[in-house]
Amino acid sequence: MTAPLFKGVITALITPLRDGNVDEPAFEALLERQIAAGVHGVVPMGTTGESASLTGDEHRRVIELCVKVAAGRVRVIAGAGASGTDKAIERVQHAKTVGADAALVVTPYYNRPSQAGLIAHFEAIADAVQLPVLLYNVPGRTGVDMTNQTVAALARHPNIVGIKDATGDLARVSWMRTHVAGAFDLISGDDASFLGYAAHGGTGVISVASNVAPEAMVALWNAVASGDLALARSWQDRLADLQQALFLDSSPSPTKYALARLGLCSEEMRLPLAPTRDDVKPAIDAAMAAAGVS
Repeated sequence: MTAPLFKGVITALITPLRDGNVDEPAFEALLERQIAAGVHGVVPMGTTGESASLTGDEHRRVIELCVKVAAGRVRVIAGAGASGTDKAIERVQHAKTVGADAALVVTPYYNRPSQAGLIAHFEAIADAVQLPVLLYNVPGRTGVDMTNQTVAALARHPNIVGIKDATGDLARVSWMRTHVAGAFDLISGDDASFLGYAAHGGTGVISVASNVAPEAMVALWNAVASGDLALARSWQDRLADLQQALFLDSSPSPTKYALARLGLCSEEMRLPLAPTRDDVKPAIDAAMAAAGVS
């Protein structure tokens, strides 16, 4: 496989809200914090950005704002998935129009298509818009799993450049690394297993934890990239509790709680998601302290 197009720490950005609306100043400040910490890319309007709950206008505005503020300093991979193919094409076209570097397209949720349906869906998107597409496989949320063979088939399309693999199955990355020809980025979608994923040949991580601890996640990646496994394990040990704590309640509410503790945004969520429960906040506090960000 050739050099990756997208690699390193790519933050799955939250969407800060205040009084029912997107808090644009907070979003800009959060993005600037990520860039200053040295992340390699960002994903606006992914799962962590509450894309399923925001309006179409809000979705488009957040991506436009992200591209504008990033101003080419980091790569912007726009969340562009939808349960219907036509809607996904519209979102990928918008991402291209506003200048995003790529689109992250999740498997269609709720519809639960067959593998043939998945191939037809992603090929239709990649044919319609000349923008790099990253597949996103997260069966725990969508109810459909993209098989390795389907990934390999889709990887032959020139506009499909990689996958965000949020299955937590480390055997998959080795299979894809050895069976997918050409340039195809293998990106972990799970912070807790990222180190293992990278050891199997993964090229990066689309991270929730880097919202809260971007410098530490970048340090972990740098250790991985330099081949210093002992240092990488040390950083992973420091981050492990935080990576788990951010999923003690429905994501991204724990992440918003952690960022609110840092004075960076409010805890506000868009229904049906609710703010973090009080009973899990002490564990998040302790995890932040262990990661050195409290």
